[in-house]
Amino acid sequence: MKPEKIGFIGLGLIGGSIAKTIRRIHPEITMIAYDIDTEALNLAVTEQVISKGYQELTTDFADCRYIFLCAPVQKNSEFLEKLSNFAGENCIITDVGSVKTPIHQEISHTRIAPYFIGGHPMAGSEKSGYEHATSYLLENAYYILTPSPEIKQEIVKEFEDFIASLGAITMTLDYEEHDYITASISHLPHILASNLVNLVKSIDDDTETMKTVAAGGFRDITRIASSSPVMWQQICLTNQTQIIKLIDLFIDSLAHTKDRIAHSSSKELFDFFQNAKDYRDSITINTSGPIPKIHEIYCDMADEAGGIATLATILSEHNISIKNIGIIHNREFQEGVLHIEFYEERSRKEAVELLRSCQYTIYER
Repeated sequence: MKPEKIGFIGLGLIGGSIAKTIRRIHPEITMIAYDIDTEALNLAVTEQVISKGYQELTTDFADCRYIFLCAPVQKNSEFLEKLSNFAGENCIITDVGSVKTPIHQEISHTRIAPYFIGGHPMAGSEKSGYEHATSYLLENAYYILTPSPEIKQEIVKEFEDFIASLGAITMTLDYEEHDYITASISHLPHILASNLVNLVKSIDDDTETMKTVAAGGFRDITRIASSSPVMWQQICLTNQTQIIKLIDLFIDSLAHTKDRIAHSSSKELFDFFQNAKDYRDSITINTSGPIPKIHEIYCDMADEAGGIATLATILSEHNISIKNIGIIHNREFQEGVLHIEFYEERSRKEAVELLRSCQYTIYER
């Protein structure tokens, strides 16, 4: 059953991207949104993504089949109380938070519980806000569902089918299992990346030599440290138990590696890196995953005036937008002198085909 009307509480990057995706795939569905950001609401109305924007929760939300709670995690308590007035057989409440235990504990044994499906679209961006939302953010991304134990299975199946229709890959998990998994493959990497960046910053010299020569390996492993500090502060505070458990495991692993290096354990070091390589190489990369994918290419380019401008013009004339472009001075781990990032995979593929047809040498990673 396709919903006739959907509501959003919060219209930032994730809420806005879900709404834009729905508008692209199901243009007949009516959508409304609440947000304190009037500019975001006005822009969404102007773009005809939503029909109405509100700065307070009104009874207009009562006849929504789904209401997506996309507000900051710390605001959940406030909104859940208000949403309990709308929850029922005809109105299902879902959220998009990356930590599920707190909200499931909060709605347990309340009137919301039989009508709640936790949700976590495992896709994102270093940017935040509706202006950075895209209608392709969910494409081939895992979207984990953590239904309340009290909800009917036919409702879960209906919602699962709807999310799948948006191009996402659904997966249903227990909420505690979800939090342990995401702490392992999403939360811990962000913490490690931020620690590494802060370490290098603290030991760099006055002329910032380390920052200047930072190669691809450093940039790749620390890119996610550019994510929202507020969001990651809240994740650490709401998923403390699982994150601390994983940090302890990582400290033990790092200490073991330190011991191998200290004792010049040649075979153990080789096995350590080989096992990591084999496992990493076995991970498929055709889904968005919890860490936002970079849509990038590398290009050989002669050092001549106007070279970058010419390339940018070619892309612009074919309506291909560039997210970021820059010269690679340290090519320790990649070929190509010019690094180009795009907003979406479709644009990247079109750019590769176009630039190669114009005799540019393109490298894909």
